[in-house]
Amino acid sequence: MRAFLAVLLLSSATLAQFRSTTQLVVAPVTVTDSKGHYVDGLTTGDLILTDNTVPRAIQMDWMTYPIDLVVAVQTSANSGPIIDKLGGAGILLSDMLAGDAGETAMLSFSDTVKLHQDFTGDPDKVTHAIQMLRMEGSDAHILDALQQAALMLEKRPAKRRRIIFMIAENRDRNSDAQISSVMEKIQRLNIAVYWVTYSPFLEPFTLKNKVKEDLKPIAERAKWTDCGKDTPTWACARPDETPVPYQPGPGGGKYAIGELARMFLPNISVLFTDTTGGRELSFVKKDALEHAIQLIGAEVHRQYILTFEVPAGSGEYHGIHVEVKNQPKLHVTARAGYWALAQ
Repeated sequence: MRAFLAVLLLSSATLAQFRSTTQLVVAPVTVTDSKGHYVDGLTTGDLILTDNTVPRAIQMDWMTYPIDLVVAVQTSANSGPIIDKLGGAGILLSDMLAGDAGETAMLSFSDTVKLHQDFTGDPDKVTHAIQMLRMEGSDAHILDALQQAALMLEKRPAKRRRIIFMIAENRDRNSDAQISSVMEKIQRLNIAVYWVTYSPFLEPFTLKNKVKEDLKPIAERAKWTDCGKDTPTWACARPDETPVPYQPGPGGGKYAIGELARMFLPNISVLFTDTTGGRELSFVKKDALEHAIQLIGAEVHRQYILTFEVPAGSGEYHGIHVEVKNQPKLHVTARAGYWALAQ
């Protein structure tokens, strides 16, 4: 996969050129043992980082930098079950991922990319933004959403960690942005990409029978349990329980054939998470989605933040490898590489 990524990105002749004498590369590193437990207490003397097989002098940042998090949610016609499952995930995203002093923004995307909530430290605002999502459009402009998220993070203050959290399928549908330019932008900004993905085929089968009230955004649905003891039942907001026909999504033979053809397109969830040192997890049910958010949140806050400086070069792609000295059984996850700045 890393070799494929390098060939893919190097084939682009449109990569932006930058002028600088040195470049600071940030590499979040996760270390776990054979049982998947996080390994704490390592120092720079315990770690070896090679850049195109050349060892680099590294520094470990002991400060806990606040996190700037952009959550991007797919809302196309095949995303109805996902929107329902997100319900109360706002507090998980803000508390588990962004953490103390962190700020979260939220985008949705389908045929277009929309900003629903700018950066905020208030989890209630993030939850409300998620609960106001609804299905719209038919495409999945994933690369356009990644590009918009990167532009937002570029404007944030320095000395803050930058993370994009995607809730989407893993193959793009008709974005204007190109993989090479978006990848170069994200790597230049030292952004880590995390992804929870789902199958457009399987998710529709997790839908329960719906009524008209279920078709409203979660925040606008009537809640019968909100009525107090002293409130007469006639004054309560009664949910519209009129049944609606089962709607599994686009469906149909033409849709199925199109999905099979798309399997040959690049799996961009793997490309972006592997290259930036993030993580990809899949889910079908709501509890698996919430568990994935918790796992990623735990990882983000147990990482070693390594930095190293390199001289400006010819703008080529460099591969990174990190290992723990004399500990071959420990598993190390780090970004796959970076683009060297051009002189």
